[in-house]
Amino acid sequence: MNKIYIYFLFLLFAISGSAFAQELSGVVTSEGSPVVGANVMVISLKQGTVTDVNGKYQLKLRPGTYSVTFSSVGYTTKTVVVTIGEVEQQTLNVSLNADTKQMQDIVVLGSRSQERTVIDSPVPIDIIALKELTSTGQNSFDKILQYRVPSFNTVQTPVNDATALLDPFEIRNMGVSRTLILINGKRKNLSALVYTQTSPSRGESGSDISAIPVDAIKRVEILRDGASAQYGSDAIAGVINIVLKDNVNGGHLAVKNGMTSEGDGKMFGVSFNNGSSFGDNKGFVNYTIDLSRVGEARRSGVVDAEGEASDFGANIADVKKFLAYDKYAGNRSSSPATSAAKFVFNSGFNLSENTDLYANAAYFYKKVNSFANYRTPYWRPVSSFPYLANFFPDGPGGSYVGYVPTFEGDLIDYNATVGVRTKKMGWNIDASFTTGYNSQDYTVLNSHNRSDLKDINGEFIYRENSPLIFKPGGTKFSNQIGNIDISRPLTDKISIGIGTEFRSETFEIIPGDKASWDGIGADSYAGNRPENSGIFNRFNFGGYFDVGYDITKSLLVAATVRNEYYSDFGNAFVYKLSSRYKTYDDKITLRGSYSTGFKAPTLHQIYTQRVQYSFVPGKGIQSIGLVNNVSPQARILGVEKLTPEKSTNLTFGLGALLITDLNFTFDYYNISVKDRIVISNRVATANGEVEFFTNSISTITSGVDVVVNYQNIDFASGVLGLSVAGNINLKNERDGAILKVKGTDVIDATQEALFFTSRPKQKFIVGATYEMGKISATLNNTYFGSTEFRQAGMDANLKTVFAPKVVTDINISYAFDDNFTLTANVDNIFNVIPTWDFEALNANGEKILKDAAKKKEQSNLITFNQRYSIMTYDGYHFSQLGTLFNVGLTYKF
Repeated sequence: MNKIYIYFLFLLFAISGSAFAQELSGVVTSEGSPVVGANVMVISLKQGTVTDVNGKYQLKLRPGTYSVTFSSVGYTTKTVVVTIGEVEQQTLNVSLNADTKQMQDIVVLGSRSQERTVIDSPVPIDIIALKELTSTGQNSFDKILQYRVPSFNTVQTPVNDATALLDPFEIRNMGVSRTLILINGKRKNLSALVYTQTSPSRGESGSDISAIPVDAIKRVEILRDGASAQYGSDAIAGVINIVLKDNVNGGHLAVKNGMTSEGDGKMFGVSFNNGSSFGDNKGFVNYTIDLSRVGEARRSGVVDAEGEASDFGANIADVKKFLAYDKYAGNRSSSPATSAAKFVFNSGFNLSENTDLYANAAYFYKKVNSFANYRTPYWRPVSSFPYLANFFPDGPGGSYVGYVPTFEGDLIDYNATVGVRTKKMGWNIDASFTTGYNSQDYTVLNSHNRSDLKDINGEFIYRENSPLIFKPGGTKFSNQIGNIDISRPLTDKISIGIGTEFRSETFEIIPGDKASWDGIGADSYAGNRPENSGIFNRFNFGGYFDVGYDITKSLLVAATVRNEYYSDFGNAFVYKLSSRYKTYDDKITLRGSYSTGFKAPTLHQIYTQRVQYSFVPGKGIQSIGLVNNVSPQARILGVEKLTPEKSTNLTFGLGALLITDLNFTFDYYNISVKDRIVISNRVATANGEVEFFTNSISTITSGVDVVVNYQNIDFASGVLGLSVAGNINLKNERDGAILKVKGTDVIDATQEALFFTSRPKQKFIVGATYEMGKISATLNNTYFGSTEFRQAGMDANLKTVFAPKVVTDINISYAFDDNFTLTANVDNIFNVIPTWDFEALNANGEKILKDAAKKKEQSNLITFNQRYSIMTYDGYHFSQLGTLFNVGLTYKF
């Protein structure tokens, strides 16, 4: 009876208390825009709520005095003391200051059991805010990261056929396929393209990050550590997570125009971003439309007549006559013309107090117009092909002066995610479905099929009867992914996470029209033959378990294990251990991790088979066969079935927040990869030379990353910010012997250079920002260290070395009022371009370099007789376009 009486009194007290509770409500904003999802907490009562899509909140409190704390990711936490009186409703509006300091941002990456700040994380993470992205003046997201992240590298490839659709990028010189891309924490689909030309990332496929419009991005999180245990295949070098905007106010319309200092590469773009709420403010949608056009920028070299005559067995007089007409031999070595349309939306809806529905999607269309090497009249003479005079009467008076096949690529890329997040009995549950798709369709124009094939009547099927336009086919890749991620804190010190993923992948090789592949095929780019085409798929199913244990306030240890089953090769088991220790009043953090990882062979690498045109030094353009890994030809050669690459990753370093606005990080990394998948060297067979994919080599990569930021410095009536970031490559080399097939090394010196020395040995970015009233300015100096190549055909006693360079960019913005802002960018203000020279490896090499004629011969071999004199045929370490000018006008709603 006493227990019932006490319970009754307690219930009566609770009811009466709630009856006397008053409402505290208001709006949380930042710079006039609502802060969505901000935490509003009364710590003493352990009572709180979150703001809706308009930044509004409501709390029920009994009369009294309380400390109310307002906090949100990317904003400075604010605590306000408020006294609740007898009035039924009281208003408290709060404005939060943006806080973009990297050491204090909460991130998605690094843990599957609990979100942590960058300084609390046991692994190195970079946070790049939108303002930092837009201040570079670059035209696409991948090029922006090139000038913001020292360990990130990308550059346009010298040869513009299918590779013109997507430039390879990489973190820590590890190749494009070893960096995982996420959008709002969910895996993005791969591109349908596999790089088969002689360029960095040869033999690999990656995601197309240029598909995401910059104005749709809220921030970028870059995890510089192996993370296969947390995210699965591909996360060997690191993870890039693109976080989309979620604001419902503060939209804008931006117009941008620019060109190079040569007057070419003209760019025009329009971008629109906006957001709105719906469903009685329970839902939000943020959307971006981005349209752009970039014109061709030509950087061809003056062609050498003697080299041409030697390569093509042509009469020197005929060569000189044509070069007098066009000293570039018609070549269009360039940055190709590109048109792009991008659409992105990000949305969420509050279903109940503990459950949210979310969705996002991105659609990207790009058209690229590029050119093959010009077929000069001594390369394709009318004496051998008399019909060409009628096909291509493009010279003076309708004369034949050769022709240039054009290559057009149409790329479509989309991804979409829908999911639900809920909280049940203390468990955080996230269930989602993601789909992704990438297709690349090709068209060859202004070409012909010169095959000697004849019909039953003895007439040529092609030659003078050849079409001039070909559809050589293309490729498609798609995936469907289901994820369930569950986490919760078990105690105030231990949190766990468990999850599973099912992924289905499909790769399709689209056959070309018959004329594109029959016989020799279309001149410049032969089509996909039906027997080399097909639809290929697989699935994988995996799961992980993650635990984090804060042993003390300063010491954290974490562990993750993961197992995945692939339908084509079986199981992969990986794990990760990490720790962090904070000292000196939490101002210094020591951190480290050790993990194992894997990269599954892509469907592209398993099934790609085709004939492609490649530059062979001293012989011009030749066709080379690429046989797929599961073909009878590969088995006859003794090529084994592809297996996953296996990796170990060791990282340790420190972070220091010495004073509020000064932070510093230093991290060492060591990455070992076994059974790395590559495209082989050319191996001679009875039917010619062929290449193939194989697990060939093991590699070791090590280096250090350094970041120093000093912000909010009072200077000359304004605010100054300084930053230094650097990546130093200590080691990047082969570990162990090279696999041999039929007595031939699978990789040669050319490919080793592409793997290990084609990216800068050091890269530093030294920057400054300054804001004073309506004016803001950014100055960045990017130091690109030297790179080295061993081009095919070049004497084995030589190498080429690209000299270190510093590229300086400046950005100035002026805000006329709250709505209009004018921005001007000058990228590469001093018009710095790559320069290279030969270096001797020994005494024999020195003899060659002392002989002017022999040195010129070597130069012709690797530049296709100076067509590619700036960058050579294998690549370079930063853009060859020189100075870029951009002007933009933004109207904010």
